[in-house]
Amino acid sequence: MAQPSTPAGAPGSGASIFGGSAQAHASQSSFTSMASTLTPASAASSNNTYIMPNSPLKNRAPTMDGYRPKVTRTLGQRPACLVNASVTYCGNNQIYAFGGFDQYTDEVYNHVLRLDLVSYQWNLVDNYGDIPGVRMGHTATLYKGDKLLVFGGENEHRTYLSDLIIFDLKTAHWTQPQVSGPVPKGRARHAAVLHEDKLFIVGGITGHDNYVLDDICYLDLKTYTWSRAWRFVGRFDHSAYIWGDRVWVFGGLSEDMDKVSDLWWLDLKGSPAFESPPQIGSLDRSSLSRNANSPRPSYASAQSPVVGTSGYAANSRTAQVNPPSFHLKKYAPPAPGAISSLKFVSAPNVPSQMQGIHFHVYSSGTLLDFVTPAATITSKECSLSALDLGSLRWQKLAEGREIFKPGYRWHYCTMNEEGTKAWLLGCPTDPAAIDLGANGMEEYLSDIMEIDLRRYGFLGYTPPEPRADLVRPSSRTRHVEQPSKGLGADLAKLFNQPPETGSGTDFVVTALSRDYYDDDEILGSALVNTIDGSSSSSSETWLAPDAPTSPPIHVHRLILQARWPHFARLWASQMAEFHTKKMHIPEPYSVVKAFLYYLYTDRIDPGGAGDEDENITADLSDVAGLLVMSNIYNIPHLRLLCVNRLSKELDVDHACITWYCAGLANEEWLRKRAANFCMTHWGRIVRSVGFQRLPRNALVELSQEVDMEGRVVGGDELDMIAAGSIDSRIFGDNGGSGGRRKESVSSNQTQGMLEGSEIDEDDGMEMT
Repeated sequence: MAQPSTPAGAPGSGASIFGGSAQAHASQSSFTSMASTLTPASAASSNNTYIMPNSPLKNRAPTMDGYRPKVTRTLGQRPACLVNASVTYCGNNQIYAFGGFDQYTDEVYNHVLRLDLVSYQWNLVDNYGDIPGVRMGHTATLYKGDKLLVFGGENEHRTYLSDLIIFDLKTAHWTQPQVSGPVPKGRARHAAVLHEDKLFIVGGITGHDNYVLDDICYLDLKTYTWSRAWRFVGRFDHSAYIWGDRVWVFGGLSEDMDKVSDLWWLDLKGSPAFESPPQIGSLDRSSLSRNANSPRPSYASAQSPVVGTSGYAANSRTAQVNPPSFHLKKYAPPAPGAISSLKFVSAPNVPSQMQGIHFHVYSSGTLLDFVTPAATITSKECSLSALDLGSLRWQKLAEGREIFKPGYRWHYCTMNEEGTKAWLLGCPTDPAAIDLGANGMEEYLSDIMEIDLRRYGFLGYTPPEPRADLVRPSSRTRHVEQPSKGLGADLAKLFNQPPETGSGTDFVVTALSRDYYDDDEILGSALVNTIDGSSSSSSETWLAPDAPTSPPIHVHRLILQARWPHFARLWASQMAEFHTKKMHIPEPYSVVKAFLYYLYTDRIDPGGAGDEDENITADLSDVAGLLVMSNIYNIPHLRLLCVNRLSKELDVDHACITWYCAGLANEEWLRKRAANFCMTHWGRIVRSVGFQRLPRNALVELSQEVDMEGRVVGGDELDMIAAGSIDSRIFGDNGGSGGRRKESVSSNQTQGMLEGSEIDEDDGMEMT
């Protein structure tokens, strides 16, 4: 019996996935304006001191100020002990599970089960047509929202399959399309991912000796033609993703059966092999058509359905004959396009792949790594980390206790196509809480946990911008006028253009002067009242009556009225702004300008604004100000954009600003994240201009973010920690980078010791 594997990601989810939390407001406008004029701190952090927070010497209960996912017990026909099945979110609040085998009985299934996420009810789905034979280790990829593409796997005879079967979610009908081209070698525990009507297959295991495949190929879903196979990277139980015209592969097990933390990517752009349909002769499958008189024995029993110990009957009404598998040539050519890899060796934010059960999912250019509890680690040692594929930088989004409730083990992970929600499916570990199935065994999918990634600043799926490094201009290329990128981009050209230019602007907005808050005495003194939309104008404030105003910002009233609910209420009530065609917002000029630009374009980053000589949001402090404004005016999408950018670009110069504004906006997750960053880089933080310009009460509050038992460690004591002679666990599990030894990535590789507390962003990487 094959041992059950730990899935490295959503088995067969095949689709892609960045999100956020909520906000409120207080008096912050003064600080944001000040921060926008700060210069980067020049003082370097001391290299012989470190703040050791979160000491466990006092058994304090962890504070759960932020978001924590909820675990729900499912009902109905719960799958029992299902290993190496495919679990896929298919929209409409439904998750489908297919195939797999029973860990205790070794029985392989071809059941189709559906979990309704409204009622949390499992049901066995009656299905028809070319019902596939039993299988495990296959992939099931959602296609066009209503079809599941099931490829490969292995059957009850441990024969590796290479067939493609399509399940129509609307009709519960199976079909097996006629394919042409060189059908790839049968495999299991591979990765499948969709890109431009092509189903890419990467790696897996095959053969009598379970050798690891290192190939990549694709099926053109318009013509159902297989491409040839190319060499890429040998992996199984890995995850794959396509973003930025690249195929990304992470994690899994290598050809040496070692858990790896390597990231590989292959460029698809510019290669005719990937951009054009496969030019390969057709495969005559007329002799392979399946019928009752086929001399080839069925992989699934053609007799009456066998009822397993789980109580489900195998759907084996038709014989299953798979197309022949073409073995890869021993020296298959390398994949066209540049192949690169990056090995993450050791760093404080890099999750070790050696411990725990890992699930890898993706959202809009970001790899998410859920390190879930296992027999060797508890929820306290788990985490949620994110790797930005653009900057190749890891960040820890949350500690395990902030996500995982103790007493559960998670076996599958799947994600919606929008990349905003993920679901973990598993069961309790406490024997008293385990529901036993009909066979008296524990049920692997009895519980589900929904993770709203928007609470962590994730935006969800957005098409990536074209990469500049792939653009190869030629002097012979004729310039072609690019089509419009959308109404927002066209309107941005009219933003802040005076009416005499023919822009059609008919409304003026003013803000606070750029330099009004340069005085330390003023810092933190403004109090903008929270807007409820019921009466007074948004310009009502406790600022000094002679506060200087900014230059006018020219806008279109209709855009403000359509995009800004508060302005629409104000205009409908015929307040003063209705008559004067002017409005004053008591926020910094750069923040107000960025806010209005968002109303035009639905984005907060520069790009195509009317003023070509200045950026709209060139500084993170402006984004922090927008975070508070999004709460004042209750604009969730703007809040999400701000949390996303602030969490990804958190740095020493702006950590205090982010912490302060997140607190004003009641954004607890981001505030806690910024506070942890400040504690980790305390030596640099206290020397930054932002820290020195904080209001006095904020300085005190930030200082109190240090654990009650926290203390500064320096000199010989710090050297002893780095050398490993003092167990750094006595200073807490968040004790920083000093002296923490990482486990090796493979059996023959040893990780170096992190030295001191100076961690460069590129530490822990090896480029190939």
